[in-house]
Amino acid sequence: MTKAHRSGCPINLSLEVFGDKWSLLILRDMIFGGRRHFREILNGSQEGIASNILANRLKRLVDLGMLTKRDNPAHKQKAIYSLTEPSIELVPIMAALGTWGSRWLPVTEELSIRARVLGEGGPELWDRFMAELREEHLGIPTGPAPDGRTVRQFLQEAYLAVVAGGGAGSSAL
Repeated sequence: MTKAHRSGCPINLSLEVFGDKWSLLILRDMIFGGRRHFREILNGSQEGIASNILANRLKRLVDLGMLTKRDNPAHKQKAIYSLTEPSIELVPIMAALGTWGSRWLPVTEELSIRARVLGEGGPELWDRFMAELREEHLGIPTGPAPDGRTVRQFLQEAYLAVVAGGGAGSSAL
């Protein structure tokens, strides 16, 4: 055990990676919102992250190997952030956190519907979503979605149905 870590406990070590107030939310926005640029993450943050905090957390997530950063060839002052395999494999954990939060905390329907749908979809949906994220972020081909909709589109449709007042309303994948 090195001095850099409090202990060798896997839960402790995991919390050292994303146990602060913002890192998991940044990863959430990248996974579920498809955000890849600083401004997209900053402006899309429902929780209102400050720009200096976002810059710090993005750098930290890159340093920890949770994200990669490369220059955007279309815009020299923009960077593109990508999820790495360890971040992509957080999908089942995000599903479990969403399910737990929906059960025990005062969530709103519109902000919990995606978590509910993802949780109900189980490992098959999570695996499909992770394959789609691997294609988007790592360039690993996954092939077309069986019904023509990505998991992100499916989750967005469920969200839009709730916002429109129609309940979950989306047909299952």
